[in-house]
Amino acid sequence: MLVTTTPQVEGKKIIRYIGLVSGETIIGANFFRDIFAGIRDIVGGRSGSYEKVLREAKETAVYEMQQHAASLGANAVVGVDLDYETVGSGGSMLMVTASGTAVVIEQ
Repeated sequence: MLVTTTPQVEGKKIIRYIGLVSGETIIGANFFRDIFAGIRDIVGGRSGSYEKVLREAKETAVYEMQQHAASLGANAVVGVDLDYETVGSGGSMLMVTASGTAVVIEQ
């Protein structure tokens, strides 16, 4: 399924707009990852473990959105937006939401 942040697909005509679709995921942060990320903050550098968790959460949210769109008969999702939030006590969990418009585009 084609997923794009643009409102249309270049070279393709949108035949039918189905409606808003979304996918969400919430992933807990690991205590040991927090400790090592804190050390990284002090000494500088990137936190590979957090980047991996963030990437996994994004991929899961986009996958859930695609599944929602497919269940409605769409073959593409346009105008996709990704939102990131921390939730839980002390921001211990990461929530990622992917939303867009499910459409049918010409083949």
